[in-house]
Amino acid sequence: MERIVGMKAPSFNMATALGDGSGFGRVSLDDYKGKWLVLFFYPLDFTFVCPTEITGYSKKYDAFKGMDAEVLGVSIDSEHSHKAWINSDLGKLNFPLAADLTKKVASDYGVLIEEEGIALRGLFIIDPQGVVRYSVVHDLNVGRSVDETLRVLKALQTGGLCPVDWSEGEDLL
Repeated sequence: MERIVGMKAPSFNMATALGDGSGFGRVSLDDYKGKWLVLFFYPLDFTFVCPTEITGYSKKYDAFKGMDAEVLGVSIDSEHSHKAWINSDLGKLNFPLAADLTKKVASDYGVLIEEEGIALRGLFIIDPQGVVRYSVVHDLNVGRSVDETLRVLKALQTGGLCPVDWSEGEDLL
């Protein structure tokens, strides 16, 4: 697999289910120019670990917004499945869920499990210039840490050298 960190983020254009469950939209990488983007992939709607992650990112959405960052969730499910899931199980979200039906976006970001046709739990932080600055990929059974995502985003935004376990307010190297 090729390295993606430090490279221009692969472009995308996908249908979405709006986080408030009201309808549908479209989203592209260009929509996030000038902002930080936390882009995360999850395997499928109506699975076990996924709702814990999605609602976790939604609960902390204001913290991301306060850092001039947007959040976008992506799976290979359709926007109709996303809307049904939001309206039945998840409750309202503060960000859209995008439909990668062709699996091209998951493939472009290196998280597609081709044999199964689903994405691993990949998370990417893309800077305002469209460069991937952070990437982490988890096994299907392990959820991500929203607090760690926020910590890394803060560290990246300092523009400095952040030592191990760095937290906001601590000295840079």
